[in-house]
Amino acid sequence: MWLLLFLAWLVIWACGTYWYLFGKPSPFSLDSVRPPGPRVYDQKLRDKVLKQGFSADKVPKDLDAIVIGSGIGGMTAAATLAKLGKKVLVLEQHDQAGGCCHTYLEKGFEFDVGLHYIGQLHENSLFRIAMDQLTEGQLEFVELEQHFDTIVIGQGDDRRDYHIYSGKTDMAERLKKQFPNDTAAIDAFFHIMKVSAKKTHYLATLKLIPLWLALFLLKSRIAHFFSSVFRLSSASATEVNDSLTSNKDLHIIFSYFFYGVPPRDSSTVINALLLHHYKRGAYYPRGGASEIPYHMTHVIQKPGGNVLVRASVNRILVNEDGAAYGVTVRKGKEDVEVRAPVVISNTGVFTTFEKLLPPEVSAKPEIQDRLDMMKHGRGSFLVFMGFNATQEELDIVPTNYWLFKSNDMDSMIDDFFNLSKEEVADNIPMMFITFPSAKDPTAKIRHPGKSCMTLLTMVKYEWFEEWKDSTVRKRGDDYYNYKMSIANKLFEWACVHFPKLKDKVAFMDAATPLTNTHYLGAQRGAMYSAEHNLSRFEPEAVARNRCSTPVKNLFISGQDVFSCGIAGAMHGGLLCACTVLDRIIYIDLLFLKKKLKRKKAKELARAAKKLE
Repeated sequence: MWLLLFLAWLVIWACGTYWYLFGKPSPFSLDSVRPPGPRVYDQKLRDKVLKQGFSADKVPKDLDAIVIGSGIGGMTAAATLAKLGKKVLVLEQHDQAGGCCHTYLEKGFEFDVGLHYIGQLHENSLFRIAMDQLTEGQLEFVELEQHFDTIVIGQGDDRRDYHIYSGKTDMAERLKKQFPNDTAAIDAFFHIMKVSAKKTHYLATLKLIPLWLALFLLKSRIAHFFSSVFRLSSASATEVNDSLTSNKDLHIIFSYFFYGVPPRDSSTVINALLLHHYKRGAYYPRGGASEIPYHMTHVIQKPGGNVLVRASVNRILVNEDGAAYGVTVRKGKEDVEVRAPVVISNTGVFTTFEKLLPPEVSAKPEIQDRLDMMKHGRGSFLVFMGFNATQEELDIVPTNYWLFKSNDMDSMIDDFFNLSKEEVADNIPMMFITFPSAKDPTAKIRHPGKSCMTLLTMVKYEWFEEWKDSTVRKRGDDYYNYKMSIANKLFEWACVHFPKLKDKVAFMDAATPLTNTHYLGAQRGAMYSAEHNLSRFEPEAVARNRCSTPVKNLFISGQDVFSCGIAGAMHGGLLCACTVLDRIIYIDLLFLKKKLKRKKAKELARAAKKLE
């Protein structure tokens, strides 16, 4: 009798699991991807898609979901839902869609504000398949040169240049040639990279399975039995680097993607993933970063959804039962109410919980517990520069440059963030240099005879806080002079490496944390959202920091779900879609990957037969 009951339960469980995994329609299919159409260069036609202003009559009726924020995390979640026929409205407070993927035109120059390069877009990669599905194959990428990054440590006679190359084996082998006495350390770090890349899905799974089960697996150490990724995620990058080698230059190589957190306080898994991201190549969107929201918008519009800008959401509506049922959008002096059974916030945990929820809901202990898990990220400072000269005339390259004044990143970051605001300009310890116009072949067509450059470093919000209540472009001479004192020092440093830039400057402007707050809605100007500190990547914190929230029908998407950057935000959107749909859509992507492999194998077999 008991055996029959057990067998019956087992059958029911197996059928339920099968239905949960495979019984619902997939948002993805081979048929939805088509050959790329002609590029649309006409700015007026692009603006009709990317700059459609909000008004009540443009709000679709019978919405299935509202997404607050049009960054790639929000657009990914919206496009995934749209591919299942859901009617989704994306609301963006800026005057164009895209978040960190938007571009802006000034004095004849086009600048990307947040996308500098993307990895893992080689043929049949899971990330490429997802990108193709969400843009229906309309997004094209340019593969950059194999030498995609240069790291410069020190200055003057003490300067050392190191070159990072993509390639399954080339990346490690090229590093070994530059560090011949540290080959064992490089092998060990690349093993960590491999484990991090192959087992990251275990960390993502913690967000998708029931929380009680995730905590049970972690507290019982059962999860740790399956993979070392759970130990590595909470391991300090500095401690791991120290255990591998005493070579401080190599420490920089292992942690050179700075995001405002010293390696001492950052997860070795995140740093390993950032380098691994480009192992199979670095890419840039053909036509610029705004191609991503441009094509995703079309996908969202197909079932009747829309993406509307100048739509500043000022409140998430929550009913007496504690469930979200819509938002209010500030239009002039009035609030326009927009309702939907699902609300997805891509504005980050701090803005979502502290600014958009009603005070009585925000004050609840379960909300405060979620907020206590995160810290505000560091602000970023960007310099946008335009030159009336070609790439050849300036001797600029698609390769990115990462500059460090010393090889002790922990001390550099600590010392820099302890400075007073008056000391900042003369003591900037690190900088990133990129030339978007050199990466995109269409830039020569769209903006002939012109080149552009972006410089980036991390800064403290407090250095700019005194101007936080002033209006954008009207912050006064003190603010302008202060930000330009920093910008000019960064430019002088860049000219050491690219001296021909100095005489060809046609445009220069700087974006501070206040700029990021205004245009990106970034809390305290943190372009990478909540801080990527070590405690955030403790396995238990990873499990608790999920897309669902204590407010029923309210979900979180984007960088705060897992990690920063374009890829991190996009996976945040996919994880959010999994949670909203109650379906692990990564399984759909994996099945699609297998189909594409079989299709490719058949094509190769047919081609081989023709040659016989």
